[in-house]
Amino acid sequence: MRHPMPTNPVPAGAPRTRIGRRLADLRARGEKGLIVYLVAGDPDPETSLALPRAVAEAGADVIELGVPFSDPLADGPVIQAGTARALRAGMTPAGVLGLAARLRAGSPAVPLALMTYVNPVLRIGYRRFCAQAAAAGVDGLIVPDLPHEEAGELREAARAEGLDLIPLVAPTTPPERVAAIVREAGGFVYCVSLTGVTGPRETLPEGFIPLVAEVRRHTELPVAVGFGIATPAQAARVARVADGVIVGSALVRLCGEGLPPERLVEEAAALVRALKAALRAGADDQSPEDSPEGLLPSQPPQPK
Repeated sequence: MRHPMPTNPVPAGAPRTRIGRRLADLRARGEKGLIVYLVAGDPDPETSLALPRAVAEAGADVIELGVPFSDPLADGPVIQAGTARALRAGMTPAGVLGLAARLRAGSPAVPLALMTYVNPVLRIGYRRFCAQAAAAGVDGLIVPDLPHEEAGELREAARAEGLDLIPLVAPTTPPERVAAIVREAGGFVYCVSLTGVTGPRETLPEGFIPLVAEVRRHTELPVAVGFGIATPAQAARVARVADGVIVGSALVRLCGEGLPPERLVEEAAALVRALKAALRAGADDQSPEDSPEGLLPSQPPQPK
């Protein structure tokens, strides 16, 4: 089932999903996007529905729902533990799609992406998975273990259903490969801030700064930075360079603290409010010394 065509056709070149439209609108207003990752089904299916609703109301601009998988090779201990909790609670790919559909029914405007490893998608089938995701109200897919060179079939299936396939690039990605990857991107480009797995870090390396600059040479799409960002101060620093900041482990860690559901939801929302406030403050307080590569302001140049 494909998304119905809009009554007023989208102008050529305009973003076609909620993700693209939300980030483009933020950039036009000089604001930065907060993209929040949560493991679907963590700590239990019902709380996992309340959490994204609450963080969206608190200021999250895009929600990433992680599809639990038994071998999450890109994830550090915090998200691995969240994945294990979700699997023990009985969450499955079909359950994630059901959760997405319930979230969409109650929050029609919230941009929603699924972050999944490729094996669950292969098991269902690219076309069938994309059709089911679109029917559930999903806007985009992030598949960290699917190489660009092998992503053509999934990209075609996603585009046929009106879904963004959001790619990842890392500080170790060669410039020529960055160019090839972002040329086919949808929604935004996910810049990995460091080499390694997800998880909070005391400090962030500088490698993401030239990476963001390289991505901007090749696309007008928004650029978001993730991995290792856990505190409002870190989010503010990244916001001086990127269009969006991705935070996951800091929220997933809360899910593992055994809090009563209402308190967990309240604390997650409070963290998101603090992160969003830091992004606004960081965007308002840009200065040349914060951008050694000359990346500020964050408006992109014309792509080559």
